[in-house]
Amino acid sequence: MDIFDKCRTYTRSNDMKERGLYPYFTPLSASDGTEVEVGGRKLIMMGSNNYLGLANHPRMKQATKDAVERWGTGCAGSRFLNGTLDLHIETEKKLAKFKHREAALIFATGYQMNLGVISALVNRHDTVIVDKWDHASIMDGARLAWGETVRYRHNDMTHLEEILQSVPDKRGKLIVVDGVFSMEGNICNLPEIVRLAKQYGARVILDDAHSTGVLGANGRGTSEHYNLAVEDVDLIVGTCSKSFGSVGGFVTGAADILHYIQIHARSMMFSAALPPASVAAISTALDMMLEEPQRREQLWKNAERLKTGFQAAGFDTGITETPIVPVMVGDDLKAFQFWRLIFDAGVFANPVVSPAVAPGRALMRNTLMATHTDEQIDRVLNIFEDCARKVGILPRASGVSIAA
Repeated sequence: MDIFDKCRTYTRSNDMKERGLYPYFTPLSASDGTEVEVGGRKLIMMGSNNYLGLANHPRMKQATKDAVERWGTGCAGSRFLNGTLDLHIETEKKLAKFKHREAALIFATGYQMNLGVISALVNRHDTVIVDKWDHASIMDGARLAWGETVRYRHNDMTHLEEILQSVPDKRGKLIVVDGVFSMEGNICNLPEIVRLAKQYGARVILDDAHSTGVLGANGRGTSEHYNLAVEDVDLIVGTCSKSFGSVGGFVTGAADILHYIQIHARSMMFSAALPPASVAAISTALDMMLEEPQRREQLWKNAERLKTGFQAAGFDTGITETPIVPVMVGDDLKAFQFWRLIFDAGVFANPVVSPAVAPGRALMRNTLMATHTDEQIDRVLNIFEDCARKVGILPRASGVSIAA
């Protein structure tokens, strides 16, 4: 058998392209943050995780230019060898201080961070316990580790406790959970997770990818949102491609634990270091998060405006508690049809179908930015309502379908 046979017989994507219902890998020719240009048309961007609107800020751009002038375009090596700049160290110290931790490490991507951290800590004598809705990078990190992986039902603390009770005392136990779940926008029950971890001798990794810059009085994330003590959560990890307006991943925690991860995380050891321009953007974003709290306040106002408007129109926004505001669709094909209609009408949003969500829970994922205007949000609401009636998501549908 030819190992490439599976590639040549795979037709699903091409079938969707022929029907005009393929939403992925759409090339953007320009972006100012809240608006993007696709094929000469301007669309309101509702699919970006640029929560604070920093990715396009002049101060961020200048910081990256200055970094390139000083260090060049790349490090040309692993952090382990020649790829660590004083800029990396300075930014890690700043990140640790922001998260109220002893130390921090920056990885090239958030995905590589979860692969490296989890696989470094979990060996064949350990059990890693994950929420079924955790991000794919957490799942893959658990798979890469040598230990046992067990999943508990989403945010089901009774099931989590049953699993913890079933793990023998001789095995190390690690709970890894998203602070904010990236598809439906709800928040984990961190206080109960912490309580159970203490009761059963488990350690906790909290992934604040969608929480940093968003949750808490100062944007420090899920622990601050719940007013938990620093020692309640062992490691806080996340990505720099959202509120930070850059790219990369991070882990923060006790210095001795991070030293061990630094030496044993294969994704750090065998990957080139994050380029200086990206690190400079992260450092600048940390400053701006603290200096400009009004960005976070505006983000939440925008989220409430969109969510309230969707609900008033009759949309089901699911269980969201954050600036991730989904519109529940249900059927995968209908989600693709809906995407096509709103895309043609001028809105760039993200259809999410199984296996990214459970079968029958397809949704249109919208994420707010602090820089969205009221006029843009109101236009999105009008377009969504009009297109939803055409495709049959809201009542009084016209029966119009864009695909047979």
